[in-house]
Amino acid sequence: MGNLLAAVVSAEAADSGESKSYIQQMFSSDGFHAPSIAEFFPPAIFGDGTIYEFNRIMLIRVIAAVALITIFWIVAARAKVVPGRFQGAIEFMLDFVKDQIVEPVMGHEGKRFLPFLTTLFLAIVFFNITGVIPFLNIASTSLIGLPLFMAFWVYLLYLGQGVKKHGLGGYLKNSLFPPGVPKPIYILLTPIEFLQVFILRPATLALRLAANMIAGHLLLVLCFAATQYFFFAAAGAMKAMSAVTFAAGFGFVLFEIFVALLQAYVFTMLSAVYLNMALEEEH
Repeated sequence: MGNLLAAVVSAEAADSGESKSYIQQMFSSDGFHAPSIAEFFPPAIFGDGTIYEFNRIMLIRVIAAVALITIFWIVAARAKVVPGRFQGAIEFMLDFVKDQIVEPVMGHEGKRFLPFLTTLFLAIVFFNITGVIPFLNIASTSLIGLPLFMAFWVYLLYLGQGVKKHGLGGYLKNSLFPPGVPKPIYILLTPIEFLQVFILRPATLALRLAANMIAGHLLLVLCFAATQYFFFAAAGAMKAMSAVTFAAGFGFVLFEIFVALLQAYVFTMLSAVYLNMALEEEH
């Protein structure tokens, strides 16, 4: 039990790329060391201080992307008419995006956006789930750059599609001057609509995703760091608290898996909604 506990806790504490020093701190006699925001800024593997800087979180993103591409390449290469369990699980994910997100929100218009939204959903799932994989231990989306990039991708797409369908003037009219509103109200309503369409939509997409992944990571590190402290450094009956914090950490692992999937669903659902609103005649 002791060896298993030490292995699990050490793997979780290693998420910052400085596992050796972190574990040494935890074993030291000067008390418990809580995780900090420094967890999300690991030292560079190479290119420190340059535009080519590459750190541990970037490496995890590469691993997640390679894993996603490899899995789907294998499934596509070995696809059968009667799918096995593995192919069936992948097809379930594809059908989930189509049946639960794209078609209910966008109807017939959604067919041409299905590849984009499916790719978006699966990418977020894989980038999120690295937060609970041993020896990776941090979500690739817990640093704001990647969520911002994906939100900006959605932002450009819905603006571009709206302008393409309605023209620049027509899109601005539909977005900033909702029909059926008394004209004097536009003095208040139009600035709010401008903020919502051009600033708040992409900002909230990125911030919601990053904030959930940051919070989940900090909770996991806190629970397992406390487990290590109680088990190895606490005295007497306080060692029993390690069982409590370990159970809490395991519970948060399951919850973090749920949050990783939920955030992928929310991000993709809102992206489909924004695309649909850009294409509607009036909304």
